[in-house]
Amino acid sequence: MTYLFAPAPVVGIPVVGSDQQFPVRRVYCVGRNYAAHAREMGFDPDREPPFFFCKPADAVVPVAAGEELQLPYPSETGNYHYEIELVAAIGTGGSNIPLEQALSYVFGYAVGLDMTRRDLQMKMREMGRPWEIGKAFDQSAPIGPLWPAARSGSIDQAGLWLQVNGEDHQRSTTAALIWSVAETVAYLSRFFELQPGDLIYTGTPEGVGPVVRGDLMVGGIDGLGELNVRVV
Repeated sequence: MTYLFAPAPVVGIPVVGSDQQFPVRRVYCVGRNYAAHAREMGFDPDREPPFFFCKPADAVVPVAAGEELQLPYPSETGNYHYEIELVAAIGTGGSNIPLEQALSYVFGYAVGLDMTRRDLQMKMREMGRPWEIGKAFDQSAPIGPLWPAARSGSIDQAGLWLQVNGEDHQRSTTAALIWSVAETVAYLSRFFELQPGDLIYTGTPEGVGPVVRGDLMVGGIDGLGELNVRVV
């Protein structure tokens, strides 16, 4: 069998302590998973089931440790927002995963950015339409190196933060997640058969806001290093 044209290359994320890369299959994102962020977006947080949206695999932009990503300002927006997030990478596939076993399906963790064309997202929300135009655009998911779970330590109470041009904009802890990583994996696996290569962006804390060309974003999570991204 031959293809009409060459298939798109697989996006690979560097794995800390290895010369191998993690091949990305799908990208799931959890919406409004920190209470304070839900409030700043105009919603009252509670323990209703989580909801998800997706980004294409080729929206992922791996950033090596110590490198600065030059991220182009996207088209058709005047309100380009950052969202710092803990990313969980699935290493073992499964459906209907029991909660008590969920973390054993996670290969590792990374620092990620869910970049958002906020004006387009809000327009779609007001019209009752899907968010893809505001969330799933090219290069909307920068991500740092992937730390195997055995090397990253506990992520249950890890601090996460983001600065823009050296000033704090987001600062919280994964303990503030409404739905923990284990709960998210278990719940998501009821609706999708998770597979090795899947990424789950677990949500962002409060403090989201716009960036413009020239701004430098530096975000980090305790035990997972930093992510450096400059908008160009």
